[in-house]
Amino acid sequence: MDLRFNSPLLESAVAELSKLPGIGSKTALRLALHLLRQEKNVAHALGESIIRMRDEISYCSRCHNISEEKVCPICSNPRRDSKTICVVENVKDVLTIETTHAHNGLSHVLGGLISPLDGISPSDIEIDSLIRRVEEEKTEEIILALSPTMEGDTTNFYIYRKLAHHPVQISLLARGLSIGNELEYTDELTLGRSIENRVPFNATVKQ
Repeated sequence: MDLRFNSPLLESAVAELSKLPGIGSKTALRLALHLLRQEKNVAHALGESIIRMRDEISYCSRCHNISEEKVCPICSNPRRDSKTICVVENVKDVLTIETTHAHNGLSHVLGGLISPLDGISPSDIEIDSLIRRVEEEKTEEIILALSPTMEGDTTNFYIYRKLAHHPVQISLLARGLSIGNELEYTDELTLGRSIENRVPFNATVKQ
C-alpha cells in the first residue's frame, strides 16, 4: 500500500519501522503516530535504549550468547556446571531453556542449522568452535537441544559424527517435543521435562 505523508520526517520514521520483522507499513505508521502523541522523553528513552543495545551488546567469545561483556553471565557464573554444554540454534533458545530452570550447565549458540537447501553448511555456523570447547574444556556431556525438524536432526547427526572420537556423552532432548515444532514455542513444562529426561543420542541413530 502506497502511503502518502505530509512530513518527510514521519515518512522516514515509518520506513525504518517497516524494516522490523512482522511490521508492515500500516503498523509502522500507527507506532510512529503513537510516539508523536507521547511526551518527547518517551521517544527519546526508546531511541536511546535501542542505540545503547546495539552499541553495547555483542556476543560471548565462549558460547556466542548475547553479552555486554567479553564473556556472558552464564559462562562466568562459577555455580554453573562447566562440564555440561547445551547446544541450541539461537539466542532465543538460550532464553527459553533458562526459563525452565532444568539446565544448570553452560550453553553454546550455533547461530543456525545445517540446511543445504538454504545454502547453510557446517562451516557457516558455530560447530568448529563447539568442537574446540569440548577439547579444551574437557566437556563431559553435550545436550543437543535443537528443534526437532529435518534441519535440526541433520545438525544433530553432524555434531554426533564430529564428536564420535571424543570422550563425551551426547544426549538428545526427550521427544516430548512435537516433531517439526520450533523450540521457542514449546511450553516451559514440556521443555523442562525433555531436558531432564534426555536420552543418549546414539540410541536414536539407526544402525
